[in-house]
Order: sequence, then C-alpha cells, then structure tokens
Amino acid sequence: MTMTLAGRRLAALTTAALLMAGTASAETVVVGYQQIVGPFVAAIADGRLDEAAKKAGVTIDWRQFSSGGDISTALASGNVPIGVIGSTGTAASATRGVDLQLFWILDNIGKSEALVVRNGSGIEKPQDLVGKKVGVPFVSTSHFHLLVGMDKVWNIKPTDVQILNMKPPQIVAAWQRGDIDAAYVWPPALSQLLADGKIISDSEQIGAASVPTFDGLVVDKAFAEKNPEFMTEFTKALAQSYADYNANKAAWTADSEPVKGIARMIGGEGKDIVEALNMLSFPNAAEQASDTWLGGGATRALTDSAAFLVEQKQIDKALPDYAPYVNASFAETAAKAEQASN
Repeated sequence: MTMTLAGRRLAALTTAALLMAGTASAETVVVGYQQIVGPFVAAIADGRLDEAAKKAGVTIDWRQFSSGGDISTALASGNVPIGVIGSTGTAASATRGVDLQLFWILDNIGKSEALVVRNGSGIEKPQDLVGKKVGVPFVSTSHFHLLVGMDKVWNIKPTDVQILNMKPPQIVAAWQRGDIDAAYVWPPALSQLLADGKIISDSEQIGAASVPTFDGLVVDKAFAEKNPEFMTEFTKALAQSYADYNANKAAWTADSEPVKGIARMIGGEGKDIVEALNMLSFPNAAEQASDTWLGGGATRALTDSAAFLVEQKQIDKALPDYAPYVNASFAETAAKAEQASN
C-alpha cells in the first residue's frame, strides 16, 4: 500500500537514524513485504524473524506494500533496505540503478499467477483479449508474463488490448464494479476473482515457453555489507521456516497456525491461502544456493527478463551483467548451518 504522510515521515526519520549510525549495525530495519503467501510471511507472523533480528541487536519494522514497484521506489530512496520484489521488478530496478542484491528466492511462481477472465465476458481463449480491458500491476512478474504470452505464445499485439496498470486491491475493486474484463494477478486477489471468473492461462504455461518467474527478497548492497550479522541471522531463520514448511506442508491446513498467521498478515481466507500455497514451490537453503537459483539460475532469469523489458520498451537498455545483483553467500551460510544441525 502507499505510505501515508506520517508513514513517509517515520521512514525518513528511520533512514536518517541509519545514516547517522555509520558503519555500526542498524538498530531498526524497515522490511517491506507484499500480499504473497509462503513460509516467509508465516515467519513474520510467528515472530521467528523478529527473534533472529534480536540476536543481532536489531528490531524489524514490518511494512506492507501493495506492489513491488512501490518497494523498489522505497529501496531507491533509502527508506527500505530490504523488500519483496518479483524477478521482473528486480531486473528493472537493477537496470535503473538501484544498488540491490537478490539474496533469497521466496517462491517459484508457477500456477500462482494467472490470467483470469470474467464469466460472461465472452473471453474463452487468450486471443479473445483483443479490444478488452485487462488489469495488471505494471513491472511485476504478472505484467512480464502477460506481455510474454502476448508476444511469444498467443501472437497478440499488446496495443490491441487495453492493459491497465492496477495494484491487486485496485484490480479486485475494478472487477467488482465491472470495469475490467480480465486480470493477470496473484492470490489473494486471484482467489477473489475466481468466485465469478476462470483461468485461461498461467505463469507455469508461459514460463515453459520463455523463462520462469519468482518472488525474491532483495537488500540494499551497502546495508548488507554494514550489517552481516543481521543478514546471516535473518537468512538462517528464513531457511528454518522453509525447511519446516517443506517437511510438514500437509499440516498447513486452513485452520493451522501458520496459515492463520499468513491470513493475519495479508488478509484472505484460510482455504484460499492453502490453495495458493499448493500452486507454489519453496526452495530450501541448499536449493537456494545451487545453480538452479542464486548460484546461477537467478542471474539468467534476470538477464532474460531485462532483455524482454527492453523489447517492450519498459527500460531503455539492459545491463551487460546481472551477476553483481545476486548474492548467494547468505543462503550458502544458512545451508551449511542447516546441514550441520541435521
């Protein structure tokens, strides 16, 4: 969500405090998150990330944002040193000069982002989108795959479709008013739209024809360098939450504490959160550090995403190398700690 004036003032004060602290560990860290489901949000709700931060003498100030674009802006301004951004937004932010590093893959998106159309809209297949209104958060992974689908899969000119820049809550409101015919979005908004809509494509299908998309945690590079203890403890707690989920996912039912915790943080119904969890995959620490993700795959995905953003005139030109914007070291440390404890 967009910060209030008071919120912006508080963020400015927090930033000033961080700057005055120089190279010392930050006492308060603002972390921006979005309405996504997974072990990360459950770990916010159950307090384990806060406990990890305390080991490094840090208090986390959690802020919910409604889009990765808002978090990218906050990162660029220095107001938020850590935040959730999708792979496409990460590529765009890095290209535009935000000195960030991707340090954790929150999820492999797959079926959890989809093109949903309203019942009675007359849209039965993607080609029927011509002349219709489609809501999507711009410079998001959903936006990326919508454009990829049109260009690479469905042979539709984006200019032949009315693509509207809307954040997830705005998409739901516009859908309920009857202002849009379709949307490309993620849960919990996607789950709400399915009450009177149907999916005609998703990011698993489009990713198979192009590149997969993911949500990730990024950190301001200078902040990470100044606060290694916090980053290490934070990532180790993340790794623990992911290991817990992957070992016990069947127990994450609608009335389970982790799912209820996610609902408290982002809203939505327990059954819809469980459905969304089942659409995603959550790599553990060893997988995070491997070539599949932070060890190479993420750099390749950012490179391909940037190339497509150039094609679509979303950015002027791609960078020659996106490897400096991926940092596997914290995941590697977490994986070693996890292995040592087993």
